[in-house]
Amino acid sequence: MIHPQTKVQFISDEVGYGVVATALIPKGTITWVQDPLDRVFSKEEVQRLPSFAQDQLEYFAFKNSRGQMVLCWDHARYVNHSFRSNCLSTVFDFELAIRDIQPGEQLTDDYGYLNLNAPWKPMDEGTRRKWVRPDDSLRYARVWDRQLGGAMKRMSRLQQPLGQWLAPSVWDEAQRPEALQRSIQELYCSV
Repeated sequence: MIHPQTKVQFISDEVGYGVVATALIPKGTITWVQDPLDRVFSKEEVQRLPSFAQDQLEYFAFKNSRGQMVLCWDHARYVNHSFRSNCLSTVFDFELAIRDIQPGEQLTDDYGYLNLNAPWKPMDEGTRRKWVRPDDSLRYARVWDRQLGGAMKRMSRLQQPLGQWLAPSVWDEAQRPEALQRSIQELYCSV
């Protein structure tokens, strides 16, 4: 489930649609959580789908660390890529704002931790990185872990509209000091 203070909006002809904030979303806020309505497809289920459905799944879903494809039921599937993303995923099946997200600003992910099947060249953003690669969660883990650590330290001090969607055990685990030792590398799936 995507943060409630967001909406889908047309961004540009090149980008298409994206998810934008309708209010300030502070650093450390949970911006997405995997919920029971998200559809999780096993590798076998994906293989049984017709090719046009597999193509849509490849475009709108992401591969989790278990090799399953997760298709978000709400407008979270319209979150675009950026090498300067303002959200990052955690090993706890939720994403965090890694900096303040201003009203009208797009919520963005770095698709490098979504276990793409092949390298992908997005729009040039003027960054050193030009490609998203299937193993980026291994390559950039140190940087992303540092960004997540700073955001996770703020989580408990903020209102968390999506907190109700987290199991109490997940919230408790994410609040423990040792949670900061868990790396985004755990999201990597080689399958």
